Order: sequence, then C-alpha cells, then structure tokens
Amino acid sequence: MSWPTFWLYYACLMAGMLVCRCAPMFLLKGRRLSERTERVLGLIPAAAFAALVANDLFSPGMFDAGLVAGLVPLAAAAVVAVVAHLSRSLVASAVVGVVVYALLAFVA
Repeated sequence: MSWPTFWLYYACLMAGMLVCRCAPMFLLKGRRLSERTERVLGLIPAAAFAALVANDLFSPGMFDAGLVAGLVPLAAAAVVAVVAHLSRSLVASAVVGVVVYALLAFVA
C-alpha cells in the first residue's frame, strides 16, 4: 500500500469516527430524552466493563492447567461481586479481588 493510499484510508476512517461520535451529540443537544432511553443509555458503561471483565475471565484455554486452576479467576470474581454488592466500594472490591485471587492461586 502506498503512502497516499494509506493517508486516504486514514482520513476516511477518522472522518467516519468523528461523525459517529459527534453527530449524536449535535443532533440530541437540547432535546429531552425519555426516561426509558436515559435508563438504557446509562447501562452502556456497565455493559462495556462487563464485556472487558468477561473477556479476561473466560478464555478458550482456561482449563488447560486443570479444573481447579481454571476456576480460580471465577471464584475470585464471585467474591468480588459479593463484596461490591455489599460495600458499594470500588477500592474494597479491588483490594478483596487481588487478595482473594492471590490466596486462591497460592492454594491451587
């Protein structure tokens, strides 16, 4: 691929990204969205975070080292979910997650 072709593709992709990210802001500026739409849009950050976490928790070779070693991240995530639900604290969830994962990895 030549440099002029590369820069043409790059410019087209950047323009497309700019339109996809900025057009909704300009089109919806000053408009009131329905409560249901706002509730659904409020779930996007949690869904994106859940997708990132699920990508790290579930991998095709997670049980290659054995059943117990494959279940360590899932067990640590379950404990973190309980702590997060009870404490509503990101710091407590992170600390408990690291400690539980380290303990389970040491035992397994």
